[in-house]
Amino acid sequence: MNHTREESLPPVWLDYIPELQAHYTAIAATLADEEDIRPRRGLWFEALRKVAPAQVRVVILGQDPYHGEDHGIQQAHGLSFSVPDGVRPPPSLRNMLKELDSDLGNGSVISGGNLTPWTEQGVLLLNASLTTRGGLAGAHSKHWQAFTHALMVKLGQHAQPLVFILWGAHAQKYQPLIAPHHIVITSVHPSPLSAHRGFFGSRPFSKTNEALNTLGTPVIAW
Repeated sequence: MNHTREESLPPVWLDYIPELQAHYTAIAATLADEEDIRPRRGLWFEALRKVAPAQVRVVILGQDPYHGEDHGIQQAHGLSFSVPDGVRPPPSLRNMLKELDSDLGNGSVISGGNLTPWTEQGVLLLNASLTTRGGLAGAHSKHWQAFTHALMVKLGQHAQPLVFILWGAHAQKYQPLIAPHHIVITSVHPSPLSAHRGFFGSRPFSKTNEALNTLGTPVIAW
């Protein structure tokens, strides 16, 4: 079945990285007959819609969209690690929120698991793969490789210094693309499989704010 609803890349990102269109055209053709794509069409580029290139201050690179549902609501809504209102935080996000509380104490702007308030402050919540198949992790990862590489190459050379948060080996393989004037914060992934091996206690949120202070830009109200 050919879906009539087309996704579209935000024009401001196409101006910033024109080659994204050719990558996306190839991806769209490959996925044209897929029935159950997470997140649904219309949300694939939500991370890029929320933060324009000139507004990016922090990049949190995830791996793959959530492929499940909670209370009949899709977990994926186009922002890495985030879930929509009404959806219970999955395990990795629960660990992130636990570390956030431990790192910064009370007063987080996040209620539930919707991380949209971070995007409003210039935090780009980017997944390396922007879609997957319902119920199947990593189903589309190879389709998005060239797209994500182009994005990370450009962000890695962004003139304004940025803070990159890279959790786990999958995110850290993009580190060579990041120029030395940026600040990179790394640790193991917040997944339950690895969180106790160095994610807990890594204080990524306060470290990010310390880095932003160093760069002379406002901190994030996490």
